Amino acid sequence: MSAGNIEGTSAGRAPVAAQHEEFMRRALELAVGVWGTTHPNPMVGALVVEDGHIVGEGATAPDGGPHAERLALLSRGKAPRPGATLYVTLEPCSTEGRTGACTDAIIASGIKRVVVGATDPNPAHAGRGFEILRGAGIEVITGVLEKDCTDLNLVFNHWITRGGPLIAGKVATTLDGRLACRTGESRWITNAAARADVHRWRRLFPGIAVGAMTILKDNPRLTARREGAPEWAPWRFVFDGLLRTVLDKNLPAVFTDEFRERTIVVTTPHGGLGYVRKLRDHGVKVWTFESPTQRVPFADFRRRCAEERIAGVMVEGGAQLMSELIRARQLDYLFAYHAPMLFADEKAKGIFSGLRPERIEHAVRLEDVTHESFGGDLLMRGRVVYPEKLLIDETVFGLR
Repeated sequence: MSAGNIEGTSAGRAPVAAQHEEFMRRALELAVGVWGTTHPNPMVGALVVEDGHIVGEGATAPDGGPHAERLALLSRGKAPRPGATLYVTLEPCSTEGRTGACTDAIIASGIKRVVVGATDPNPAHAGRGFEILRGAGIEVITGVLEKDCTDLNLVFNHWITRGGPLIAGKVATTLDGRLACRTGESRWITNAAARADVHRWRRLFPGIAVGAMTILKDNPRLTARREGAPEWAPWRFVFDGLLRTVLDKNLPAVFTDEFRERTIVVTTPHGGLGYVRKLRDHGVKVWTFESPTQRVPFADFRRRCAEERIAGVMVEGGAQLMSELIRARQLDYLFAYHAPMLFADEKAKGIFSGLRPERIEHAVRLEDVTHESFGGDLLMRGRVVYPEKLLIDETVFGLR
C-alpha cells in the first residue's frame, strides 16, 4: 500500500495504516470462507468497524444472493454509528444487477468512510464505485492489501476481463521436471501438504480436466476432498477424442460414481456414436466438437465453457494434454509444484514437450508469480506469457 492511499487520514480521525491492514486481513478471511461458492461472481469480504471494533461482517452469497457489503451492513442490526468504517476487499459494485448497487446501500447506511482492497477489474466499471461514493461525501481509501485482494479472485478477474474461462494447468514434478519414473510410478512425488493444497484449488475452480490416458492409468475421482468439508465435485472434463475410456466394459469411476452427472466427456466425431450413447445412458454428458483429427479444438472448448458460464477449468494432465494446450497457446495460468528430489533419468516421464525454442526469448514464461512452500515442496504459480514467436516441434505427435 502506498502512502498516497492514506493521505489526509490522521490518527485522530481513522485507524492508522497498520489497523487498515489488520481489518482488511479479516475481510480477506471472510472472502476465503466462501471459497469457490460464488461463481461467476467474485469472492468478497466486508466488515463494519466502530471505535476500533468489528460490529458487522459479511461475505458474498452464491450467485443471485446478496453481496458482502449488504450482508455486513445487515448484520450490524441497526444503522452504523457516526464515524463507522466499512472495509471491503473489492470495489463496491455500482450497477443494479439482481441485488441492487452496493454503492446505493452504503450511501443509504450513513457510512462516511470506506476502505477498499482491490479495484473492480471490469474496465467498464473500474473506479466508478469510488467516484459515486466520493460524490456522496464518503471518504474512500483504496489499495489496502491490494495484491492479496486481487489474487483472491484470479478466476473471476480473467472471466470478467476476457469474457471466457481461465484455463489453468497443474503439474507436480521433481526438480528436473519429471512427473513419473521410467516405470510410470508417480505416487507420490509431492508431499501430503502440497497435495492438500491441490484440493484447495480444486474447490475454487468450477471445472477440472484430464486426458484419456490419465483416466485409464489412474482412474481418479477428480473431486475436492478437504479435511472437515464434504467431498465436492466440480465439472469433471475428460478429453478423449477417440472415446478410448469407454472401450472396456468396466467403466472408470468418473462415469459411474455418485457424481457422474458432473462428468463431461469432450470428444470428436471420430469416437463413434455408439460410445456416445453408452456414456449418456450412464448419465454422463458429452460435448462433441468437429475436428479433422482426434484432437479436440481448444478454442471451441473455451467458447462452450463461456456459453455454459463455467468461469475456470484446472487441467491436471496428462503430459500430452498439457503440451497440446501450450502448443495451442490456450493455457492461461500454471500451478507448478516441485518436490526436492531428482530422477536424473532422461527416460523418466516429463510433463511438457512439443516446442523447440532456439533462443531464450522463445521460451514460455510466467508473470505475476507467487511462491508458496509446503514442508519442503514448493509451488510456483503465475500467468502464462507466450513469446511472439512460438516454435513448434512438428515431429512430436501422440494421442491423448
